[in-house]
Amino acid sequence: MKKITIGLVAHVDSGKTTLAEGLLFESGKLKRAGRVDKKDAFFDSHDLEKNRGITIFSKQAQFEYKNLSCILLDTPGHVDFATEMERTLIVLDYAILIIGATDGIKGHTRTLFKLLSKYNIPTFIFINKMDQKGANKEEVLELLKKDINEHCVEFNETDRLFLEHIAVCDEVILEKYFETEKISIQDIKELIAHRKVFPVCFGSALKLIGIKEFLDLLAKYIITPIYSTNFDAKVFKITFDSQGNRLTHLKIIGGALKIRDIISYKEIVEKITEIRIYESEGYKNTAQVSAGDICSVLGLSKTKVGDSFGEILEYSTKIEPVLNYKIIPIDGTNIKTLYENLQKLNQEEPMLNIIWREDIKEIEVKIMGEVQIEILTSIVKERFNIDIEFLKGTVVYKETIQKEVIGVGHFEPLRHYAEVMLKLEPQPIGTGIIIKNACPIENLEKNYQQQIISYLKHNEHRGTLAGYSLTDIKITLLAGLSHKKHTAPNDFREATKRALRQALKQTDSILLEPYYNFFISLPEANLGRALNDIERFFGTSKVNNIENQVAKISGKAPVSTISGYQKELTSYTKGFGVISFEIGEFDKAHNEEEIIKNTGYLEENDILNPSYSIFCSHGTGFNVPWNEVFNYMHLEQKIEEKPFYVQEKLSISAEEIDNIINKATGSNTEKTHGWTKPNKNENIQKKVITGIEYKSPKIKKKNYILVDGYNVIFAHTDLRALGNKNLESARIALLEELSNYQAIKKCELIAVFDAYKVKGGVETIEKYNNIYMVFTKEAQTADHYIERFVHQNAKEAKITVVTSDRLEQLIITSNGATTISAKIFRIQMQLESNELLNNYLELNKGERNFVLSEIRDFWNN
Repeated sequence: MKKITIGLVAHVDSGKTTLAEGLLFESGKLKRAGRVDKKDAFFDSHDLEKNRGITIFSKQAQFEYKNLSCILLDTPGHVDFATEMERTLIVLDYAILIIGATDGIKGHTRTLFKLLSKYNIPTFIFINKMDQKGANKEEVLELLKKDINEHCVEFNETDRLFLEHIAVCDEVILEKYFETEKISIQDIKELIAHRKVFPVCFGSALKLIGIKEFLDLLAKYIITPIYSTNFDAKVFKITFDSQGNRLTHLKIIGGALKIRDIISYKEIVEKITEIRIYESEGYKNTAQVSAGDICSVLGLSKTKVGDSFGEILEYSTKIEPVLNYKIIPIDGTNIKTLYENLQKLNQEEPMLNIIWREDIKEIEVKIMGEVQIEILTSIVKERFNIDIEFLKGTVVYKETIQKEVIGVGHFEPLRHYAEVMLKLEPQPIGTGIIIKNACPIENLEKNYQQQIISYLKHNEHRGTLAGYSLTDIKITLLAGLSHKKHTAPNDFREATKRALRQALKQTDSILLEPYYNFFISLPEANLGRALNDIERFFGTSKVNNIENQVAKISGKAPVSTISGYQKELTSYTKGFGVISFEIGEFDKAHNEEEIIKNTGYLEENDILNPSYSIFCSHGTGFNVPWNEVFNYMHLEQKIEEKPFYVQEKLSISAEEIDNIINKATGSNTEKTHGWTKPNKNENIQKKVITGIEYKSPKIKKKNYILVDGYNVIFAHTDLRALGNKNLESARIALLEELSNYQAIKKCELIAVFDAYKVKGGVETIEKYNNIYMVFTKEAQTADHYIERFVHQNAKEAKITVVTSDRLEQLIITSNGATTISAKIFRIQMQLESNELLNNYLELNKGERNFVLSEIRDFWNN
């Protein structure tokens, strides 16, 4: 039989758990389908779930149907428990996305589909509640193709156009279909497995309509994964049972696992003492599990979500909590005791990020929303018998840098020694923290390099503006120094901490806050009010369409300003206005100065994150401020014309380090082997450090102007009118103007035109006079091409993008380029051309030049 893991994902109240009951009933697993409203659903077994009527904890059940042996995972639908849902995705073979027939496409539904895409999970779509009034199959399909994916296909094999709908989803299959008018079942399976087709089925889970047909579809079109014979497994969940036993929940993706097997991970060796197979709240013990199984094991004490055994798999979450709260006990419990208990919850839900702030003696926690607060309060009372309160919180802020920088940290109290050099580079929004090792093995021993990389990867790093977590930074280990006798185990941790902080002190940082992507539907008469409100919220928006006196708006705005807008919207639209949110990314904070002031954070008082380094002289350690560390560092300091990455020497020898140590401790005062500690009173000019100190040659950046061609054409009355008659003529007119302008600016000028709707179109770059003309490929817009160009070249070139698209302007500027609107750019072209012409005529008074006269007439008209 096919052994498959399928997950159910949906926006809350879409009927997800009801569908799970229907699948278990129709497969013969249950004798009767339970109901959420009657509190007898198989999956919602916890009292908190029964009382609220929502799924809070992901659970599993196993059933068999025809040739299918299925492990079914029910995940939370409420956005407050989205992190629990996301963890489950890493073990799925297939997913079922449930959407209510009359609900439209909610913001969280969009988020779910993006997550399924991120984890590359083949997806079936079940449109539920088709029995409700107003449910329209054609309208739902149209909405799916528009808002989810154009390759959503109703799997109605009696429809004569069914195969044609499948064929257009893939070029190779389309060619086969044109030749044979047939598509094999195996081909359809492959298209689904590679996320090129998304099967859509319709029904009513509550009334068991369409459930059996849906099971038939799953059995027919699902492909069994091919597993390795070597033992591999993924950790997707950590829990504690009622006896306090720690459970590690695994998906076996290769080989087999038996009781008493020895597992080696993270330099830890532990024995499996028990294997359980859970269904809802109950479980059965088993002696062995094999590839494709999901189980829970006892005996592993240090595992965490995302760990893997066997093949190393990188894991990072997309959904992050957006609210930061403080927790206090209100029943007299010692706050440290509360913190110790909360650490168990933190293992189960890592995104809570429960931390003890030693500087303010408080517990901080990151959460998704108000419902999660209520649930956590109940869980802490139930499991630890502690009454807690969440103090009013703020949104989660983060910090990032704007410029590349090098930092050095030195840790050398008596009988200790470590020095570290790091490079920090800003990254695009949403990247997170990237760690890279570029340190040669001959420069620093491998085990010390691993200590540095491990510290950087597994610790939260704070910024210097307000002490918030760092993000969107690439940290590269460039070099380091150790001593064979004096380097102790934690020395590189201390040196790395100082190198990171010293780098941050040199560069410009900015504060980031979380944003929501929003979608608003409201009466056309209220459109102006909504747009003004969005501007008041420091958001950006665009009107997507107005139809039947209903306007639809989309955009983004800070969570801190727009999160409570539904109540206000409902009030002024008399109940007709609806807003849905999708968790967006972090972006520049709208009120940075106010936030920093309110935190009261003082970087110099942050004793856990020092920016100073510690050096040693005559047997005594002394502190060196961050801005003087380059004058004391032991790494190679020669100033050369070539960059550090082509220098031959990145370190000093062990003998040189010995002599430095000896001199510092008073053991040897004869030689320093070329290194002398500078006199602190000398007036030393500050140098730019970029790895190992060097003077880089000044290279003039190339200047590019990228023009969104059609955006400019349709922004001007004359070009638009010409384009309505003949688009090619409008293009040529614009290209002629750009050619003339390039002759003045002496820059690289590229005009980009959309060709994304041209079937089979390929990206082309052509020379037009003295400029370049780009036509994008099929399914690629001019925006996509420009964004890619900016991302790849912004560091090496000066780039200006001509577009009036506000969202595009934000994306471009966030990547380091500048923008100018289409109208202002064309005016600027005309002014500069006229100025050049007038200057020429002034120099050549009295001489009649008919060509220049014609040029002037062209620009003036």
